[in-house]
Amino acid sequence: MVQSVLLADDHGVVREGLKVLLERAGFQVVAEASDGREALNKAFALRPDVAVIDVTMPLLNGIDVARALRKEGLRTKVILLTFHTERQYVVPALEAGVSGYVVKTQASADLVRALHEVGRGRIYVSPAISGDVAEAVRRRKAPSRDPLTRREREVLQLIAEGKSTKEVAAILGVSVKTADTHRTHIMAKLDIHDTAGLVHYAIREGLTSA
Repeated sequence: MVQSVLLADDHGVVREGLKVLLERAGFQVVAEASDGREALNKAFALRPDVAVIDVTMPLLNGIDVARALRKEGLRTKVILLTFHTERQYVVPALEAGVSGYVVKTQASADLVRALHEVGRGRIYVSPAISGDVAEAVRRRKAPSRDPLTRREREVLQLIAEGKSTKEVAAILGVSVKTADTHRTHIMAKLDIHDTAGLVHYAIREGLTSA
């Protein structure tokens, strides 16, 4: 049974609306976050039953937040909330171990239902998700092979959001040299050798909507 919820969305108005919706339904919103890294830190600190996270969050996207929580063995379940219904978002999200995928246009009807389903140990995907994507999710096809490590994905998202190498290093808590090495490895693995190309790749892969 779900009781405590963490809300993460970079729009304060959206968070406020969701908080009202969930509290009226009997859930306790224990914390809010405006970017992916804040969501990750609060999830580790508070260990809520469920984290409701927007997919396209600044600094760290919702899918990679879910991956990080799963890697560390946190029991907090993740429901992603998004406008995106495309395969490149939905399938990696389920592969990352999320328990729910709710389309924002139907959030008022779907989110409470999703929380109840997740509380029963089930996976919830909004009916708005196209049939072929839902079928791919149900069959749990082999995960698509990502050439980048989790850290490299984090660096790529920050680059795509316009962060300098120095800013990337500060956000990730690493040296500028390490951040620059990650950038070099990313370019080599993807065979992309300019920032514009990296941004295009990050958007296409759903790491950011920048």
